[in-house]
This record gives sequence, structure tokens and C-alpha cells, in this order.
Amino acid sequence: MGDKAHAHPGAAGWATAADHPASVRNVVLVGHSGSGKTTLVEALALTAGAVNRAGRVEDGGTVSDYDEIEHRQQRSVQLSLVPVDWDGYKINILDTPGYADFVGELRAGLRAADAALFVVSASDGVDGSTRMVWEECAAVGMPRAIVVTHLESARADFEEMTRICAEAFGGDDPDAVLPLYLPLRGPEAPDGHAPVTGLIGLLTQRLFDYASGERKEAEPGPEQRQLIEDARNRLIEGIIAESEDETLMDRYLGGEEIDLKTLVQDLERAVARGTFFPVLAAAPAAEGARQGLGTVELLELVTGGFPTPLERPAPSVTTPDGTVRAVEACDPDGPLLAEVVKTASDPYVGRVSLVRVFSGTLRPDATVHVSGHGLTDRGHEDHDVDERIGTLSAPFGKQQRALTHCIAGDLASVAKLNRAETGDTLSAKDDPLLMEPWRMPDPLLPLAIEAHSKADEDKLSQGLGRLVAEDPTMRLEQNPATHQVVLWCLGEAHADVALERLRNRYGVQVDVVPHKVSLRETFAGTSSGRGRHVKQSGGHGQFAICEIEVEPLPNGSGIEFVDKVIGGAVPRQFIPSVEKGVRAQAARGVAAGYPLIDVRVTLRDGKAHSVDSSDAAFQTAGALALREAAADARIHLLEPVAEVSVLVGDDYVGAVMSDLSGRRGRVVGTEQAGGGRTLVRAEVPEIEIGRYAVDLRSISHGTARFDRHYARHEPMPQQIAERIRERTPDS
Repeated sequence: MGDKAHAHPGAAGWATAADHPASVRNVVLVGHSGSGKTTLVEALALTAGAVNRAGRVEDGGTVSDYDEIEHRQQRSVQLSLVPVDWDGYKINILDTPGYADFVGELRAGLRAADAALFVVSASDGVDGSTRMVWEECAAVGMPRAIVVTHLESARADFEEMTRICAEAFGGDDPDAVLPLYLPLRGPEAPDGHAPVTGLIGLLTQRLFDYASGERKEAEPGPEQRQLIEDARNRLIEGIIAESEDETLMDRYLGGEEIDLKTLVQDLERAVARGTFFPVLAAAPAAEGARQGLGTVELLELVTGGFPTPLERPAPSVTTPDGTVRAVEACDPDGPLLAEVVKTASDPYVGRVSLVRVFSGTLRPDATVHVSGHGLTDRGHEDHDVDERIGTLSAPFGKQQRALTHCIAGDLASVAKLNRAETGDTLSAKDDPLLMEPWRMPDPLLPLAIEAHSKADEDKLSQGLGRLVAEDPTMRLEQNPATHQVVLWCLGEAHADVALERLRNRYGVQVDVVPHKVSLRETFAGTSSGRGRHVKQSGGHGQFAICEIEVEPLPNGSGIEFVDKVIGGAVPRQFIPSVEKGVRAQAARGVAAGYPLIDVRVTLRDGKAHSVDSSDAAFQTAGALALREAAADARIHLLEPVAEVSVLVGDDYVGAVMSDLSGRRGRVVGTEQAGGGRTLVRAEVPEIEIGRYAVDLRSISHGTARFDRHYARHEPMPQQIAERIRERTPDS
């Protein structure tokens, strides 16, 4: 792996169907926006022969535009798949978005892959969100490697970046993060910068020169051997420390020269186990070149050091009714078990699903069972249906190459699964199964929308349904308290993409409106009111009089109605009418138009007429009595308060606590969460945290995350309540 010489492969290119799981490698690229992931994907595709020098896909002797791949990937908002052939292996390269707003696409890529390449810019370093993803991978034991890009930058320092990576990713064992190669720089340019033209393999001590545009192997000179001596010794010690052969370190320290083949085998095993994390370097090919620097070494690492799908256990599986099922990992002849990791809508083909097969073999035109987890809280329907799949294909930008099958361990695009959504399980129709879902981030930025016109109103429901079917990180809420349609997103960029897709993909124009929180009203003290509804204008009249007393109750009590009428002043049949009128008025509000809660309304007295009293008259009287009681009382405006938990790096705890205090928050506790982080718990009015998902990211430089849960309603400060009442019509 890595150091061996490699000629340009004879059977390379755009990969199609694999015939055995052992020949498949699924790798996901992870890194912050601007780290160079998409450029690296293009460089790997070029080296593998999937695209030619002009950046166009070779397709059966014809040449088709590659621009759409580049356009889509550079938008960096969705997961994309580029399958390539290298040396008899099919490599499914999954490119993930670098923006934190699209972490759902990143999580889908992690689910579909068996190993991860962390792409780090030599000029920008390692950001907080990349560290958090590394920890996620570590928690599940996913094999990882690091690729340093942007070596052409004047500020690029490979050795320093390797040290930063070891510090960021190595944890207690920085010697588990070591380079396999050192960059070789050419002559200095007039500006004093010496470009990287090749790599020196630390194990074989061979030089790989890319200066001509193709990788050429050469013997390094004495000066170059001396340059790599310390790094080579450290790498060998790091590999031996991970070896299963416990005698190897003693033999090495005793002066024995360890066989290169043994070192490479131990390195491959340590990488596949997820205990050693090699650092490599890469750069795109120059104009007219056939291979980018370090791309051959990367492809060799993926095929030689990353695990096959056979080595990955399947996620937990049950039947739809919850019975646990044992499914053998990655058996092409086993029961069908596949998962939709991405859903997209194509204007010509319809819904297209990117599917990872974990067991069995998927074939075109087969009927499969689709099982979903529902996610009803996010606007998804729960479903359990049979569907006939359309064509299977290997995607490459706009191009699709038809597949005859997709075996366990492989990925493919599936057309015309009209009910399947991201996260759903595909299985045999006579043996339905359900996979444990991957963890979805909670969307915490509200986007309230309204249809722009009547025509848009007719299309809005269908457009929103399709939108959330594609993106399970988005939550659709139709709030009964505020009567708003709210899309809960992960951030501003996520919200912008949602609006763009509604407009351009589904033809729905919407207007963004201020998001409302569900305010409430209550009485601050006891009050009484008299409702008199007496009308006589010829014919049947209306007569109802009732007297009530209103007193506040503890938080969470709702509306309590008590009958204490003596002597039949209000006939028994009209007492429910008074209650109905009181509750209807409470729902409409008594001061600023918000529902009244947490009061006891006691009916004390009243009058009725033997002919003119009616159910409707006493409903009206009950409502009038409550309004009169409110007019003579002090009414508290109540606001919802959320329990907020913020997980933040210790360096930013002070800034987070200060910001929460500025939002009228009360910090109720802090606790150490390990890894140099603190969990801050606070209670904060919801009206103050509408944009907290955006603001917290800025305060913590992307290193913090939070969750929130409704706690209760409590009185709003008088000055804020007055401002809200002034903005409320008829208050």
C-alpha cells in the first residue's frame, strides 16, 4: 500500500457493477468548506481514467459534459457519488458538503461509507466542526486517513500541518497520526515559493515525481534520504506499536531490520482497524497533466488499507413490528437489506434514490418492500408499502450508466421509488425488514413561510412534502397555536437552499414572515365580571346574565370552570353554555389576543328568562363576563421558556454564558463533558433564541452544539409585554 510502484491502470475509469464485496471500497470525503474535497474528487477521477484531460466523462466512445458534476459539487450542499475503477477495485467516492448546515448529508455519507478521508487545507488548518466529525467516526470505529491539500499555497507547511493533525486527531496517542510521504519541492520560483513536485515514500525510500504530469518513480539522492530519516524511524515505530506481533518492537529496538512487506501488512491492518491514521498529501493535476500529485498514493491507500464491506457489520435490524433479526453482514446471497441514503428529484426521471445495499442483491424492475421510521415530528409520513423499482444505475453527474445488479456492499441509484424517503429500508416484499436509523441532527432554526399567491397555495403542500422527503434533517411544522407553516432548518444556508428548491424545483413561490412564538395570557390576581346579553327587537329575544369570579392557578393548570350557582339563578341546562362561552373567549384571549391559561373561572350568579334565554345567549354572556373581569384586572403576558443545553469547548464557556444572560437566560448549571468541553444548562425565553442556531455557531467558531425543550410559560417582563401589546391590533 502507498509506497509500491504503480503504472497507469489498464482497466480504470467510470465504475459500473461490482461482482463481489471484496472488490468494493466505499470512502467518504470529510472536511470544511474550501478544504478542497471537490477538487480532490475530480483529481482522483482523472487519475483513475473516469474523466479525460479536458474534464469530460468518457462514455462508451462518446464524450459528455462533466460541467454539471462540477457545478453541483461546488455548490457544496448535497452528498454526491463518483464511482471509479482502480486496479480491479470499484471505489465509491462520496463527496460531502463542507458547510455545517448540511451535516445531514455528511451523516448520510458516513452511513454509506466504510472509511473516511479527512481533507485538511494546509493553509487553513483544522476547524472545530471537522474535529467533531472525527469524534463521531471514532465513536463507531470507522477507519480514517488524512489528506493535506493546498500545498501550492505560499503559507503551506506540510510538516506543521501534520503536527496540528496529530494534536487534533491523535488524542492520547499522537504517534497514531503520522505521514506516509513527505512532499518534495522543486526549484524556487521568482516569488521565493518552491512548488511541490513530488513525494518521497518513507517506507520504501522511493521518490515519486509528478513534475511531468505523470507519476514517475526514481531513486532518491543521499540528501533526500537524510531528509526523511527521522520521519521514517518514527513511522516505523508507530506501525510496530500497532502490530499484533508483540515481538516486533523488541526486534526493531534490538537493531533488526524489519521486512518491508511485514511493515506494509501491519500498516494496512492498523488502518483497517481504525487504530492508525496515515497522513498523505495531494494536489490537483496541472493543465494538460494526467495525474494529480498524490492521487495514485491515495487510490492505493483506499484499495490496500481501507476495509472491504465484508468487514463492516450491518446496522441493527428488526422486522417492522420490532422483532430483532440477525442478518449476516454483506452476503450477496442473503436476504435483501438496503437503505436509502439520499433522495433527489429529477425533472425528467422523477424521484431518484441513492441506495447502499448491506445484504442480498438489488435488481432492476424488482418489487421491494419499503419500510420507514415515520419521523412524524418532522413532517414525514410513516409507511410500510411494496414498490417496484425502476432502473439501477451508476451516477456520474448528469450521466447515468445502467446496472444489471447491485450486490451487498455496493451503491447504486434507483429510479421511481415514489414512496421511499431518505433513511428508509428496502427489503424483500415477503420478508420485510427495518434498519436502525442513523442519528439525525435536530433542526433548530425556524423559517416561517406563506404562499405568495393563491396558485402557490395550491402547490405548497405537495412541494413541502417532497422537500422533507429529500431531507430528513428538515422539520415541517403546522403550528396550531400561531397558525404558521414553519420549516425548521439547521442554519441560514440550509434555509436558503430550501427556499431555492421550492421556487426552482417545485415551482412554489413563498414569502418569509416573522416567526411567532406561542404567547399566552393569565390573570395576575382575582377579579370578577358580569356578562349581560339582553336584546329585544321584535320576535324571539335574547336574555342571559351571568356573574363570574376569576382567580389565577399554578403553572400548567389550564382553564378550570366551577359552578357555584345557588337557587337555580342560572338554569342547569345553561351552565355548560356559560362554560362554553368562557372557554371560547379564553381561546381568543382577553388582552392581546393570545390564549388565556391557568385560571379558575367560578360561576357565582346570573339570571334567565323563561322564553328568551338560550344556549347561544348564555355563551355570549359567558364571554362578555370574562372580558369584563379582564378589563378590571392586571393581565400577565406569558412567554414560553425553553430548557437549553449547550455543549461547548472550555475556551468558549464564558462567551456562551454571557450571551445566554444577554438573552434573559438563567444558567442553572454546568458540568464537565470530557474532551475539553463543558455542558451548560440554562432556561431561556424562546422569543430570545429564534436565531440561536446561527449565533452560537458564530460565538463558538462552529465548535458548539445545543438542544432545546419546552419547559413552561412564565410572565414576560412588563416593558417587553407592553411593546408586544402595542403591536397587537385591538389590544
